[in-house]
Amino acid sequence: MKSREGTVVDADDLMQEMINTARDMSKELGKLEGYTEEEAEAVYSMVALGALKYFILKVDPRKNMTFNPQESIDFNGNTGPFIQYTHARIRSIFRKADEKGIAWSGAAPLGVSLNEKESNLVKSIVNFPNVVKEAGAAFSPAIIANYIYDLAKEYNQFYHDNPILFEENQVIRDMRLTLCYSVGEIIKKGMWLLGADVPDRM
Repeated sequence: MKSREGTVVDADDLMQEMINTARDMSKELGKLEGYTEEEAEAVYSMVALGALKYFILKVDPRKNMTFNPQESIDFNGNTGPFIQYTHARIRSIFRKADEKGIAWSGAAPLGVSLNEKESNLVKSIVNFPNVVKEAGAAFSPAIIANYIYDLAKEYNQFYHDNPILFEENQVIRDMRLTLCYSVGEIIKKGMWLLGADVPDRM
């Protein structure tokens, strides 16, 4: 956009383009099979606006940026939909736990030894208040945006390397479910601070 040259983008047109892009990509990937049309449209809007807000806010406000609607709505990489999908994946774990009758105390058991991936995730989780404070002091939402992305990336590495619901040791399973829940809550709060929502299913 170059306002001096008259090349501007209408916000309503941009948002509608984003929703259309989200709809096309979701249908192509088959992410929302089994949804009603109304449910699907709500997710398209949530993903589209989350993608738009995140893409803009992840860039340091002092830097220029090039906005690409297709790139911003990709389900891989440093994008809003990648983070939203991570939250939906976490919520899916707890739905499956309910279906399997797996109880979770809601708190991490004490005295559990952590592997490297679990330890790294804990370190990221406990750093959230410091990140928010730093972002506020610097007037830079990009600090929160990039922290959430790093957290989501860290979580997905943990998820792929560690069984959760199929873990037979209940103490370890409870610890891992607590990690999942904590990450999900931080993603939800962090995206809320950026003005974006996260779906429970996606």
